[in-house]
Amino acid sequence: LSSLHLKEEKIKLDANGAVVKADDNVEKTEDEEKEDRAAQSLLNKLIRSNLVDTTNQVEVLQRDPTSPLYSVKSFEELRLKPQLLQGVYAMGFNRPSKIQENALPMMLAEPPQNLIAQSQSGTGKTAAFVLAMLSRVEPGNKYPQCLCLSPTYELALQTGKVIEQMGKFYPELKLAYAVRGNKLERGQKISEQIVIGTPGTVLDWCSKLKFIDPKKIKVFVLDEADVMIATQGHQDQSIRIQRMLPRDCQMLLFSATFEDSVWKFAQKVVPDPNIIKLKREEETLDTIKQYYVLCNNRDEKFQALCNIYGAITIAQAMIFCHTRKTAGWLAAELSKEGHQVALLSGEMMVEQRAAVIERFREGKEKVLVTTNVCARGIDVEQVSVVINFDLPVDKDGNPDNETYLHRIGRTGRFGKRGLAINMVDSKHSMNILNRIQEHFNKKINKLDTDDLDEIEKITN
Repeated sequence: LSSLHLKEEKIKLDANGAVVKADDNVEKTEDEEKEDRAAQSLLNKLIRSNLVDTTNQVEVLQRDPTSPLYSVKSFEELRLKPQLLQGVYAMGFNRPSKIQENALPMMLAEPPQNLIAQSQSGTGKTAAFVLAMLSRVEPGNKYPQCLCLSPTYELALQTGKVIEQMGKFYPELKLAYAVRGNKLERGQKISEQIVIGTPGTVLDWCSKLKFIDPKKIKVFVLDEADVMIATQGHQDQSIRIQRMLPRDCQMLLFSATFEDSVWKFAQKVVPDPNIIKLKREEETLDTIKQYYVLCNNRDEKFQALCNIYGAITIAQAMIFCHTRKTAGWLAAELSKEGHQVALLSGEMMVEQRAAVIERFREGKEKVLVTTNVCARGIDVEQVSVVINFDLPVDKDGNPDNETYLHRIGRTGRFGKRGLAINMVDSKHSMNILNRIQEHFNKKINKLDTDDLDEIEKITN
């Protein structure tokens, strides 16, 4: 697959797509250290080399409840073109993932059906909608037939890679990137059958510049809708694009979360949809032993950390701090003590973060010190201990229960037992911990020296 070549420059864009100069990257205050959803999504794509085996049950709501519900257990059942089946197997997919089992028969049905689907990174959804796009394309027609919107340039590139991999035995199919910086001559028409891009540029290409005839689009994909609508302007642009498309265009929308704002948006752009939802599963804390350690200040917390460390042999540990500054200080202090430490924080480029996680996953560093930015989505099987050097609080100083769950949920995964240790250094943080206990209705015990033997068993 050929693509329009872009300069491989590391350009940083702000929420409105304006270029941010490197020196504009001022240190964020702790209140502003919010998770950058697009960066987190990209990070998950970079570090997930294989599919996540999700335990969530899939709930399917059909547009036509009277029609039989098809699900497939093999890719052969989908009667794909041979060159696409070859592409699927070359990518290492042996059988459909849970989301693919239900989504693919709907996406490939005749006549085409619209779909709103909830799926996290790592569930195979990109491969699913790419397969749907590639199946619908008429390679002999040299104009855009499939349009895919991504929230950012980097995420568009990731989807583009999947299209190139899956279509590698289908050389007649071509791909164009509608992203800022890809300058075409005015009046030019695009001959590539698949266009992937960001909402603002795609809108320009469809309306102002007329590079794309929207009336000829057969499949319209909105990927990462929750990330998309977090950026002002993207929502309106997406709706404007959708309104230019023909009535029989197949609309496919994907989102990791289904908050109210995402639902409202999805219903505006996807008429008469089938819906695939993940049934909410209570994240369990049953396999995780939780303790707290009483200290008076930061230095005492560090000392306690070293004592725990000296008493037990730890496979791998993640230590969470509230600010980048604390994380940087702690990583430096642990290194001085001779520990192999990796530091992960929000000001790093996503590619740098992915490299750090990869090293940690390979066991090159035993300890990962990080801020909340990294509490979600990092599954490292060997993590046996999570330490909250600072308890998670929101911007008003109240307990952030969701973040607590995400943090300590990095251990006790894959059915193994895990351990969470909370550092308490004031009356205020003891109060926070008490409120966390009440919220989860789980007792957190004070860590005594007698507990270290028990901990040793867990971590071995």
